[in-house]
Amino acid sequence: MNLKNKKVLVTGAGGFIGSHLAERLVEIGAKVKAFVRYNSNNNWGWLEKSKYKDEIEIYRGDIRDYDSVRDAMKGVDVVFHLAALIGIPYSYVSPLAYIKTNIEGTYNVLQSARELDIERVMHTSTSEVYGTAKYIPIDEFHPLQPQSPYSATKISADNMALSFYNAFDLPVTIVRPFNTYGPRQSARAVIPTIITQILTGKKQIKLGKLSPTRDLNFVKDTINGFIKIAECDELIGNITNVGSGHEISIGSLVELISKLMDVDIEIVQDEQRFRPDKSEVERLVCDNSKIKKYTDWIPEYQLEDGLKETIRWIKDNISLYKSEVYNV
Repeated sequence: MNLKNKKVLVTGAGGFIGSHLAERLVEIGAKVKAFVRYNSNNNWGWLEKSKYKDEIEIYRGDIRDYDSVRDAMKGVDVVFHLAALIGIPYSYVSPLAYIKTNIEGTYNVLQSARELDIERVMHTSTSEVYGTAKYIPIDEFHPLQPQSPYSATKISADNMALSFYNAFDLPVTIVRPFNTYGPRQSARAVIPTIITQILTGKKQIKLGKLSPTRDLNFVKDTINGFIKIAECDELIGNITNVGSGHEISIGSLVELISKLMDVDIEIVQDEQRFRPDKSEVERLVCDNSKIKKYTDWIPEYQLEDGLKETIRWIKDNISLYKSEVYNV
C-alpha cells in the first residue's frame, strides 16, 4: 500500500508522536484527518502551531466515545491509532482510566473499522508490554509481562486488535515502538525531565532509579517506522518492533546529556520517582530484524544527534515546562 493520496486518520494527533506523524503524512501526500480530544477551548494540542495546520482536517472527539470515533472514521482509508493514556506512574493512581482509554478506546477503533470496511488499521503498542527483558535483544516472540496497569491495558489492546484480525479478517497491523524521544515530548518522560531541570539552573537533578536501560529512538525515526510498516502488506496481522537495537542506562543518559549541555550536575535520587519494585522494567533493547527484513527502514539519528535537536527545541520552549515539580 502506498499512502500517497490515501485518506488517513490519526488518533492522538495532538500528542507528541501523533503530531509528528500527522505532519509527516502530509509531507508524503496523504490526506490527513486528525482526531484530537474534545475540549471547550478547541485546542488542537501540538497541531496548534504546526506549519501544516491548514492542510489537516481536525476532528474533535473522545476515543472513549464510540459515536465520535465511528463518525471520525467515515470516508477514511487508513487509521493510525495512537490515542492512549501513556504515563506509567499515573496508571498506579487510576487504572480504570487506562482501561477505558486504552482498551475500550481501541475497541471503538476496531469495531468502527470493521463496520466501515477500513483498508488498514495501524494499532500502536509499546515496548513496555515486554517488561524486564528475559533475553536480549527483545524480539516479537518475547513473553509479555504486565508489570504496570499501563502495560496490562496495552497488552489487552494489542490482543484485542489481533483478535479482530483473526476473528473478523480486519486488516490490522501492530507497531511496537521502543522508547521514543524528541521535540514536543512531555515532562513525564525522563529526557525532558533531565533537560528542563538543567536549563532552569538546577545543579541537583532529581531522578528515579538510574540502573534501568532503555532503547531510545528519535521521534522522526519512530514515525518513519510507522509509515514503512503501514505500507508493507506482508506485515498485516503482525506485530513489528521499532527500535535502534542499542541500550543505555538512565545514569549514563544523564551523563551524556550533561556533557552535551556542558554543565556539571549532581544526581539526587527521589523516592517518589521510583516505580514499585516488581513494576520496574530493568532492561529494554530492541531486536529490529523483522522491520529490516520486510521494509527498508533504518534509524537515521544517532542518540547524540537526536539529543542535541531535542535540547535545542526544549530550550526554545522552556516556558511550556514545570521543571520544579514531578510530572506524573
